[in-house]
Amino acid sequence: MIRDQETLNILLGTISRFVRERLVPQEAHVAETDQIPQELVDEMKELGLFGLSIPEEYDGMGLTMEEEVLATFEIGKTSPCFRSLFATNNGIGAQGIVIDGTEEQKRHYLPKLASGEIIGSFALTEPDSGSDAASLRTSARRDGDCYVLNGTKRYITNAPEAGIFTVMARTTPDSHGAHGISAFIVEQGTPGLSLGPIDRKMGQKGAHICDVIFDDCRVPAANLIGGREEVGFKTAMKVLDKGRINIAAVCVGVAERMLDDALRYALERKQFGKPIAEFQLIQAMLADSKAEIYAARSMVLDAARRRDDGLDVGTEAACAKLFASEMCGRVADRAVQIFGGAGYLAEYGIERFYRDVRLFRIFEGTTQIQQLVIARNMIRDHAQ
Repeated sequence: MIRDQETLNILLGTISRFVRERLVPQEAHVAETDQIPQELVDEMKELGLFGLSIPEEYDGMGLTMEEEVLATFEIGKTSPCFRSLFATNNGIGAQGIVIDGTEEQKRHYLPKLASGEIIGSFALTEPDSGSDAASLRTSARRDGDCYVLNGTKRYITNAPEAGIFTVMARTTPDSHGAHGISAFIVEQGTPGLSLGPIDRKMGQKGAHICDVIFDDCRVPAANLIGGREEVGFKTAMKVLDKGRINIAAVCVGVAERMLDDALRYALERKQFGKPIAEFQLIQAMLADSKAEIYAARSMVLDAARRRDDGLDVGTEAACAKLFASEMCGRVADRAVQIFGGAGYLAEYGIERFYRDVRLFRIFEGTTQIQQLVIARNMIRDHAQ
C-alpha cells in the first residue's frame, strides 16, 4: 500500500457514502433520461474520481492497483454508467499516456484528465476488427511534422464526451498483424475528426458510445505516444491488462449490489406464510452467488497485487475478467429469479442491472478471447 490504512479507509468510506447517498437515488432518473446530471459529474470531480490511478506528480491520487480495485468494489454498487464516465480517465483512456507517454505528453494531458477537465477515450476497435484487434486498418501517414489519419473506430466508450482519444493506427502501410501499429493522442476538435450518432444500447443508459471517424485528420507528430512508431499494439495490450482487472472489480461490486437487493427482497417477500428466504431453493441461489462473488473478489485482489509487484499479469487479468464477468451474469440471472414476477418489472430496478451487466462479458475482450489468451499463455509458458 502506498498509503496508511486509515487514509485508505477514509477514501473508501467517502466513496461508499457518495455511491449510497448520491448515485443510487439517481439510477432511475439516469436510466430514463440517458444523461448523468451535471451536479453529480461536478461532485465526481471534487472527489477526485477522475484521477484515482493517475500518478500524484500529475495531480492524481496515484492509487496502487490493489487500492484502485478496492475503490472499484464500492463504485460498482450502483449503475455501471456512473463509473463508465470517469473510468476511462483512470483506465484505457489515460493509461497509454501513463505507461508509455513522453514526459511532455504526461505533463500536458494527465493533470487535465485527473481533474476531469477533459475525458479520455480509447479508440482501438473498428467495424472489421474487434476481437482481432491486430487487423485494424486505420492508417497514419507521416507528412512533415504531422501524421494524417484515415479510418473509422467503432463502439468507442465516452467518445461523445471525450476531450482526447488514444488512437491505434497503422503507420507501416504494408504491415500485418500487431507489427506496424502506433498509438496517437488526438484532441477533440482536430480538423478531420468527426463523430457518428450516439448508439442506442441494450443497457447502461447514461454511458455513451459512438463511431469516431478520421478523414485526413492531421495530428501533430508530437502526439505520437512515446515518440516511437510501431509499438502501439504493445501499449494497447498493457492498457487492456489493467482494464481487465478493473472490469473484473466492477463485476464484483455490481454482483454484491444485486445480491444485497435479492436478499432484502427474499426476506421481505412472503409466500406460504413465511419469507421466501426460508425456502431452501432460494437459499441455494443466494449461497451460490455469495460463494462465486467471494471467489471473484479473491481473484481480483490477487491479480491486482501481482501487478503492483511488477509481475506479468496477462494470464491472471484474463482469468479474473473471464470468471468475474461470467459470475456477474449468473448472479444477475439468479437475482431476477428470486424477485420472480417483480424482477421483470422496471420499477424494481433489478431488470436494469440484468441488462447492464451483459456488456461485461463482451467489452475489453470477450469471454472467448479471455479463454484464448489464457490457453495460449499456458502453452507458451509450458514450452519455456
